[in-house]
Amino acid sequence: MTPTIDRALTELAFNADGLVPCIAQQHDTGEVLMLAWMNADAVRETLTTRRVCYWSRSRRSLWRKGETSGHVQRLIDFRYDCDGDTVLLLVHQTGPACHTNRPNCFFRAVRDDGIATLSEPIATPA
Repeated sequence: MTPTIDRALTELAFNADGLVPCIAQQHDTGEVLMLAWMNADAVRETLTTRRVCYWSRSRRSLWRKGETSGHVQRLIDFRYDCDGDTVLLLVHQTGPACHTNRPNCFFRAVRDDGIATLSEPIATPA
């Protein structure tokens, strides 16, 4: 491990479960893609390989974004806030970011007349 990764790990404020929330943002458009969680191992792997890795709370294991879908996230920049309790990843997203096959996970909007769906799933080639 490098001193830089060691320092980042000591400056991050992991919660009682050993996790920190992580926002993924498309580096060139600013589009917010998703929110996921990282533990120390996911942070270490992401910074080492430059391929984004998260912690899956449902599977209780590391989740390498795109390992089954092919929709990987390549790390452009790793940032964290002033309190160290939130990570922001600037990424290059290949394919849709959301497991619903949408460009991002934030496709529902509360409107005066109800809940709107802002994007349709991306069609997969036949």
